[in-house]
Amino acid sequence: MKNIFSLLILCGIFIVSCDTKGPATRMINMIPFESVEIHGELRERVLQNLNRLEEEKYQPQNVFLTEEQSGNWPGDTEGRTILGLVMDAQASKRSPVYLERIIDMIPSKLNKKGYMGVVYEGKMSEQQLSGNGWMLRGLCAYYEWKQDEKVLEYIKSIANNLFVAGKGFYTEYPIDPNFRDKNVGGEAGTIEVRGTDKWILSSDVGCLFIGMEGLIHAYAHLKTPEVKAVIDEMFAKLREIDILKIQAQTHATLTACRGMIRYADITGDYSYVEWAEKVFNLYKEHGMTENHANYNWFERFDTWTEPCAIVDSYMLAVQLWQHTENPVYKEDAELIYYNALSHAQRDNGGFGTDNCPGIASQENCLHPHSYEAHWCCTMRGGEGLGSAVQYAAFIREDTVYLPFFRDCELNLMLENGKLSLLEKTNYPFGTFAEFIVTENQQGKVTLKFPFMSWMENLTLLYNGEPQKLVKEKGFLALTNKFKAGDTIQVNFEMKLRKQKTLNSTNTKDSQYKMYYGPLLLGDEEIATGEYKNMLFNVNGRELTPVYHLMNNKVRHKEYKKQILFEE
Repeated sequence: MKNIFSLLILCGIFIVSCDTKGPATRMINMIPFESVEIHGELRERVLQNLNRLEEEKYQPQNVFLTEEQSGNWPGDTEGRTILGLVMDAQASKRSPVYLERIIDMIPSKLNKKGYMGVVYEGKMSEQQLSGNGWMLRGLCAYYEWKQDEKVLEYIKSIANNLFVAGKGFYTEYPIDPNFRDKNVGGEAGTIEVRGTDKWILSSDVGCLFIGMEGLIHAYAHLKTPEVKAVIDEMFAKLREIDILKIQAQTHATLTACRGMIRYADITGDYSYVEWAEKVFNLYKEHGMTENHANYNWFERFDTWTEPCAIVDSYMLAVQLWQHTENPVYKEDAELIYYNALSHAQRDNGGFGTDNCPGIASQENCLHPHSYEAHWCCTMRGGEGLGSAVQYAAFIREDTVYLPFFRDCELNLMLENGKLSLLEKTNYPFGTFAEFIVTENQQGKVTLKFPFMSWMENLTLLYNGEPQKLVKEKGFLALTNKFKAGDTIQVNFEMKLRKQKTLNSTNTKDSQYKMYYGPLLLGDEEIATGEYKNMLFNVNGRELTPVYHLMNNKVRHKEYKKQILFEE
């Protein structure tokens, strides 16, 4: 029974809500890794990230850091590394070389109370809670994959001896915007000089709630009233925060949102999804950059992006679509994937930060800010890419949702049997996708194919015959008793389009951007040579996508691409 419950948690499967605040219909469920074999550019990204996470820096003898080496982020590097390896390995179907050894070393790295870092008496460190939150996330993901009972003991130890032991402190976490120092902080957060007698604070304002997300993941397996009480205390404090006035870190805020969606699934109280949805829409207005990445803090426009937050925003957008079926969030996810996440992945497979074009930076060009954030974002990239693999398909009863075009093979277990599909596509550069049925034990099935607002003149062919277009919330629906050998083709057109900027405060009214489908276009100062067949002439300028597949020229500030244009 425990194994079954863990699998349901992993896949986000909570079939019927028992709460009046929950959805009235059965949930759309994410597929397990076993159901998808990814190909194409996403597979390349996953494998290169996994290769990077097995280089010397992340090997067992180096991955466990001292308090000084971690910059007072105990457990952060270790937890993110475990999580990235678990996700990359499952997504690629390649066994990680060093993961088991890292897990075996954990007991010797915990302090006398059974968690990572210094034992503070009478006070709490939000960076320590955040880092141990990543330990919980990594260990929970590993436990769900391997069902290793000793790992569950590590989860219990961290959750109870650090987080539960801190009950009562969370109500006194400082949230006064006038108290928090909003003009400090680097790419790696630091301890704030200003603290209280009960709290050691961070320049990554709100990173306490990264710890909350880890605790929520642990609660999915522990289900103790003590852990739940602490989560409720943390969330009560979080709801009091004026995110814009305190200029909270966007990564911490979006991570908290993802945690509350998981909590909604566990508890059946879907008011938590409504809260996360409101925060995400606030983020899109005040925290999202012009290439759909993030400002490191809300309303601090002269900073940089952080792929950790880009991963959070991508996952959150998909999860909001999954829970609300609002197609806007599906499009948000696609724009984030192609223009932010893909731009931030470097040629070594890791992830680096970018600048934030706009008024504050006095720049109209997008370019790297740092080559690689090897201490956090490279590992979180593994979670983002691994999640993208799982997002290839979702299931509800006898309906298969295909929210994004992906080169992949799908082997899906439906209510009455297996359905297997082979998907081939040239999207987003082309306008074609083909699905071949290789097996159908289910019988009558509804397939839902993606269409986005930038797609025009759609056609749907079933074994070469045109079908009536049935449009349902961002999908084309086709129902039939498909048989092996059947083919479905989706064809469409995409045109150049001009769009307004996202952030009216950090851009001019006269500025605009250009897109082709989901692809943001820019004018290169240093050509990558990657898209010679994707040149668009606009007012005498040759524009190409900011998207790239780990191009080695996108590594220094000398590489620039203008994305903001004047009327």
